[in-house]
Amino acid sequence: MIGQAIGEVLAFGIGVALSPLAIVAVVVMLVAQDRARSAWAFAGAWALSLTLVSTLVLLLADGADASADGAPATWVSVVKIVVGVLLVVLAVRQWLGRDGGEAEPEAPGWMRQLDTVTVAKAAGLAVLFVAVKPKNLLLTIGVGVAVAQVGASPAGQASAVGVFVVLGSSGLGIPLAIHVLMPNRGKGVLVGLREWLVRENATIIAVLCLVVAAKLLGDALISLTI
Repeated sequence: MIGQAIGEVLAFGIGVALSPLAIVAVVVMLVAQDRARSAWAFAGAWALSLTLVSTLVLLLADGADASADGAPATWVSVVKIVVGVLLVVLAVRQWLGRDGGEAEPEAPGWMRQLDTVTVAKAAGLAVLFVAVKPKNLLLTIGVGVAVAQVGASPAGQASAVGVFVVLGSSGLGIPLAIHVLMPNRGKGVLVGLREWLVRENATIIAVLCLVVAAKLLGDALISLTI
């Protein structure tokens, strides 16, 4: 059961990890003078938020009997369909909102304020990225439901959530690792990474949403027809 529970969260974890603007936020703070602590605070609050939201959904789903005799309850499949459809809608909106790569996209207003962001504000921003950004919130909700449907033991559920949090935080770990391991050349690498992620943000989000939506809708249809 532990292996099955962990297998359920892998796609969600990768989807959350590839959050371009969250990674860009960390990069901007690392490049800014004396803001490395804010970048670490952002990453810590991000991981904590993923843990709390996914665990809360897991507990609620467990209480609603998400696992029925070792198989997902019918309402779980319905939730997967709803989340999958919302992800498709988000993917279409992101794709249609692309600039086509013809011009350098303008940085959001909040991004231009990160050069002077405090540790507390950086942590608060990370919470908003998890709890308010549609992609991250939908994927984190999906984790809680997906783990609950397996019917694993508490240890198995905790392990699955832990794997999700580690995977979901790995995207932020890339610029942090560059900052630590490449103290001299790291700034140039981070600036290049920031520019690419801002430019390709919409495309990355659209593709990820479609991939995870396909998994959710496929799982739901299989469960409903068995």
